[in-house]
Amino acid sequence: MNDRAEGYDYPTRVRFVIDQNDPESYTRAAEFLHINNVEVVSLQHEFGIYGGPAGAHLLGFLDQLKKPVVTTLHTVLKEPDPAQRHVMERLDQLSRRFIVMAERGLRLLVETYGIERDKIDLIPHGVIDMPFVDSNFYKDIFNAEGKTVLLTFGLLSPNKGIESAIEALPGILVENPDVVYLVVGATHPHLIASQGEAYREGLQALARQLGVQDQVVFHDCFVSMEELKEFIGGADIYITPYRNEEQITSGTLAYTFGAGKAIISTPYWHALELLAEERGVLVPFADPGAIATAVNDLLKHPTRMTAMRKKAWKEGRKMTWPHVARRYMESFDLARAGLSAMSSSAMEERESTRERYAVPPAKLDHLFRMTDHTGIFQHAIYNVPNYHEAYCTDDNARAFIFTILHQEEHGADTRIDALASTYLAFLWYAFDANTRRFRNFMNHERQWLESKGSEDSHARALWAAGTALGRSANEGYRNLCALLFQRGLPAVKHFSSPRAWAFTLVAIHEYLRAFTGDREVARMQDILVARLIDLFHANSGPGWRWFERIATYDNAKLPHALIISGKAPAVEIGLSSLAWLIEQQTGDGGQFSPIGCHGFWPREGEKARFDQQPVEAHAIISACTAAYEVTGDVAWSGHALRCFEWFLGRNDLGLPLYDESSGGCRDALLRDHINQNQGAESTLAFHLSRIDLSRQHRISAALS
Repeated sequence: MNDRAEGYDYPTRVRFVIDQNDPESYTRAAEFLHINNVEVVSLQHEFGIYGGPAGAHLLGFLDQLKKPVVTTLHTVLKEPDPAQRHVMERLDQLSRRFIVMAERGLRLLVETYGIERDKIDLIPHGVIDMPFVDSNFYKDIFNAEGKTVLLTFGLLSPNKGIESAIEALPGILVENPDVVYLVVGATHPHLIASQGEAYREGLQALARQLGVQDQVVFHDCFVSMEELKEFIGGADIYITPYRNEEQITSGTLAYTFGAGKAIISTPYWHALELLAEERGVLVPFADPGAIATAVNDLLKHPTRMTAMRKKAWKEGRKMTWPHVARRYMESFDLARAGLSAMSSSAMEERESTRERYAVPPAKLDHLFRMTDHTGIFQHAIYNVPNYHEAYCTDDNARAFIFTILHQEEHGADTRIDALASTYLAFLWYAFDANTRRFRNFMNHERQWLESKGSEDSHARALWAAGTALGRSANEGYRNLCALLFQRGLPAVKHFSSPRAWAFTLVAIHEYLRAFTGDREVARMQDILVARLIDLFHANSGPGWRWFERIATYDNAKLPHALIISGKAPAVEIGLSSLAWLIEQQTGDGGQFSPIGCHGFWPREGEKARFDQQPVEAHAIISACTAAYEVTGDVAWSGHALRCFEWFLGRNDLGLPLYDESSGGCRDALLRDHINQNQGAESTLAFHLSRIDLSRQHRISAALS
């Protein structure tokens, strides 16, 4: 934060500076966090830090910030003025969680501001992990050997009440003439700006007036952490004579408490809690006589003072920075998890705004951007192709399928035809005539990175070839795809991947649209259908109508393959397993909530909720489209539309994955944000899903 024209000489770890009184500076800071992929924002709030009425400029930052915010409140006012209350109400709306450091602060948030208790974490102020040592070990460092050291440290300002401690010294020195009072810290910068050093000079004048100037030592400087540890270590009694009861947090009190110092304090809120149960001594506000009595009493009873110190030090072990850091991380995790649990009221609000999920017009800019003369790139960094991971057969197969289906729906298009030619050329190059297998991964230098690809990638390539054979009017494409299909199909007989079987069955279904009399292909269809049926019977049971002991990726392709097989028992299993899968992937608000790839879903284990992938939505939409075509039941069409709306924001986070400005689709729905990269798989999943919805309209027209 910068509150003066010349700024501050912040260390290099400070990455961005906000000009306190410039509202636009706050929105720039929010954008800076966005482009740096910040996952959670820890906001330290104190009235007086931020610009505007009651620090209201901060609200512009939070309004712009689309990240989970955890707000630590250093002040909680019992009687806020209207501007302060407004800021607190907006903080409640814009923060995922609050952190307070005292029980009183927690109660005020609930009782005065109406903030939900479950949203608040009580985490103590962190302290240095210091050993319980004799103060004499440090005193020589600041020339206090043989002295009894009283200490106050921190930025000097009138609310610290240091006058009361100085005024107490004459009464202390009568009984303890060896006492010295150290006042460590620079004057508060805001005070310097308005009054210079008038406050410190007034304290020095007071000491001279009382004749204790030799016993009051000012260390006018900012001290490093190591120096602070030495001052704290050398203190016998720490004094916080603050004037304001509503002081909810005191870092200086926490530090000395954790170090096991004897403490005398006025009864402000933080001190009341921390020094309870004889862990310190409380004295009235602005009462020098009470301070003098308390100091003299402790020095007269060293055993009592040692017992008090031990109680403080033991309690302070719970407040060391490593413990506090872990508690903060737990709060951050809760804030991030909270994003994945949209409230029922928020879900209802979104449900009432159906136009929000209107199907957007086709926009293929990103598809063209992601394609070069070799093929389509696998991955993107944001919406820019990523050359490092280059190409794969999987995505070029998907892309070729899209071009065939797009032209079937919209008619011939020379630009789309050029894309189709590129993708098919890649598939032809990927096929190894010697091994009769497709290779999958290729680098940007057009070097294959493996001798043969996965079974799934091989089957997807067959799916692409079958789609062209069943639907394309381009004779050249059909002839080349016939070679790929005929040469690549026999290998599938030896595959063990259920998804490869399913992709191949979809490929066969497309192929048989044109060549229903091919007995060899029909026999392969029978083999693969039987395998999936056997798999289902072997693994399904009560509460688990599924083909495997774990539900993983592209799940709906398994029932989809059986539904389109046209064989009675297979169709029945396909429809029932698809219905079960849809039920298991429906959130509390009715939104599609697919099984996440971060752990998937073992039968006896917990279902992973994230990372949710666009390919899962496309698989369900395609399967539901097939089910609608086979049964004529409009419920399947409704399921497909609801899953498509997942792309548009009807999901667990209420955030759109489809980018209308680029025509690309973001890669995943994570626990608390969207993966902003727009890869080929995700983008094609969206556009293929959109084509499936159009196909449903044609089916509906035919059925009516």
